[in-house]
Amino acid sequence: MIQLSDLSKSFGDRTLIDHVTWQISDGDRVGLCGPNGAGKTTLLKMLGGLDEADSGAIVKPADLTIGYLPQDGLTHSGRTVFEEASSAFQPLLDMKAEMHDIEHKLGDASVRQDEHDTMLARYSELQDRFRLAEGYSMDLRIATVLRGLGFGPDDAERPAETFSGGWQMRIALAKLLLGRPNLLLLDEPTNHLDLEARNWLEEYLGAYPFAVILVSHDRYFLDKVVTRITDLNLRKLTDYVGNYSKYVAQRDAMLERLRQAKKEQDEEVARVKMFIDRFRYQATKAAQVQSRIKLLEKVVPIEVPPERKRIHFTFPICRKSGRTVLELKHAHKAYGPLTVFTNLSLHIERGDRIALVGPNGSGKSTLMRMLSGEEAPDSGTRTVGHEVVMEYFAQDEATRLNPTLTVYETLETGSAIDMVPAIRNILGGFLFSGDEVYKKAGVLSGGERTRLAVARMLLRPSNTLLLDEPTNHLDLDSKDVLLEALEDYGGTLIFVSHDRYFVEKLATKIIEVGHGEAIVYPGTYPEFLWSKEHAGAPAPTPKAPSTSLGTSQIPKPKAPSPSREERKRDDAERKKRQRAADALQKRITELESRIADREAQVKELEATMASPGFYDNLEAAKPVTDRHQALMWEVGALIAQWEALQEHAAGQPSET
Repeated sequence: MIQLSDLSKSFGDRTLIDHVTWQISDGDRVGLCGPNGAGKTTLLKMLGGLDEADSGAIVKPADLTIGYLPQDGLTHSGRTVFEEASSAFQPLLDMKAEMHDIEHKLGDASVRQDEHDTMLARYSELQDRFRLAEGYSMDLRIATVLRGLGFGPDDAERPAETFSGGWQMRIALAKLLLGRPNLLLLDEPTNHLDLEARNWLEEYLGAYPFAVILVSHDRYFLDKVVTRITDLNLRKLTDYVGNYSKYVAQRDAMLERLRQAKKEQDEEVARVKMFIDRFRYQATKAAQVQSRIKLLEKVVPIEVPPERKRIHFTFPICRKSGRTVLELKHAHKAYGPLTVFTNLSLHIERGDRIALVGPNGSGKSTLMRMLSGEEAPDSGTRTVGHEVVMEYFAQDEATRLNPTLTVYETLETGSAIDMVPAIRNILGGFLFSGDEVYKKAGVLSGGERTRLAVARMLLRPSNTLLLDEPTNHLDLDSKDVLLEALEDYGGTLIFVSHDRYFVEKLATKIIEVGHGEAIVYPGTYPEFLWSKEHAGAPAPTPKAPSTSLGTSQIPKPKAPSPSREERKRDDAERKKRQRAADALQKRITELESRIADREAQVKELEATMASPGFYDNLEAAKPVTDRHQALMWEVGALIAQWEALQEHAAGQPSET
């Protein structure tokens, strides 16, 4: 469908793409990966016709339609959201307008019969074309895409210019998807999407009938959407079949082979140079020396991508908080006529790892600000537990950096003394190396400032972290550094993230925010999604192991004794199963502990509720009864998880 032929592109003395030949076929879904600054956006712009190559050619059919979504910068004005989205169907809209015009003229009695017949024929032709192009379902298709990208029913008639930058990009994405170009080029399409919109876009692109090339720092999104990864590195494009997870494994294996080949080449070159230096001035060896000099001139040095330094970070030591960390009671929050929360009560305990989910504008950031103390509720109370040391990472944290401090000074200021030696290590993990650590924070780009703000947060001692979109503008490697650090974090974690992989790895409890409420779902994000999809249905239970003997009753010939390699593989597999069984048992024990703890709290509350005169003051009794109801719901969910894990453990083969 489209082919790069011997393509090259440079900026000044820096070459991004060097004599590359590459092909995209109809229906391909390609994830374009590579380090920051490798040229991914430049390549998309060249494919979209917005930038020109220095040499080579991009060969494409004359009738190929291409749609390009940049990272940001698009604005729309002068029309409503629905009208902007409808512009993707301009040929159909023109056809519809002509049909309406003909309908009006056909009602004119002064039109001659021959003109009347001509108009009828034209109207019939237009009607057939309009029907075949699915024009009659055009409004439904527009409404479906707008709803999938998070626009509410009332948003469709709002002027497009009243929406913020992130929503402007959603409007642009809606127009592209509705236009259905033969080649869809998406540069970080998930940057401005919440989890619900990302999930919808995954399904839409998975069923998209034409070619898609996308750049994304969302690992889960890439795994779900693409069927091929193209790695742009060292000025070349390398294809890997499969999704992102498969690409990582294949890439690492290829790099290991490349490093070994480089090592062997360097050793051979050193050996040849040693021979030349040793015998350069001996007449009897002159021919051999010249032969080896010519050999060296023909050697093409193997180029290996710089190895990304993997860092393992440990948070600074902080004293443990009390059992209750944060509590909101009957909190009310409004901004003018917009009410965000009414009578909100939340109880957060030590060790909770909570993800706040909900569509953009539902109140997640407002709730984070109330929990952190940045904003007080209009009414109700916020209580901070004993010995709580809190660190809050706001959405606009990058703008709060002191612009006069250098990158290094920003991390050094406020860090514990024992963490200062780790500063350079942390900076390397977030792509700051060499002289970059002496740049002033004020000259950094938005993405660089965000990375620096995240790094600063990691170095400060705390036992409670509140993180509002910490993964924005982070590349995949930087996300891994943050994720590994947070997985080992021993305190309480409350966070908002639109990266599903991040949420699935960290959250053990979900709070769904929206419609003035914050509903707690004990369990992981996949369990939360399951409960949403199967509301009212019984929880799934793993299948019991089959009791049918089937062919197992048929005597089998004695197998030959396993080889040494087979025994090693079997032993490794056995250890792997044992580790999985141990992890499962640990999870069961943790659940049993949590169930016992919640049941003890229920008994305490029931004793209070059974005391004489408890219900005399209904206003004072309500928080206790609400807490009792929430605990009962949580105990039920925990028991369901415990039963499912017990059945799963019973179905696993025992190690003997």
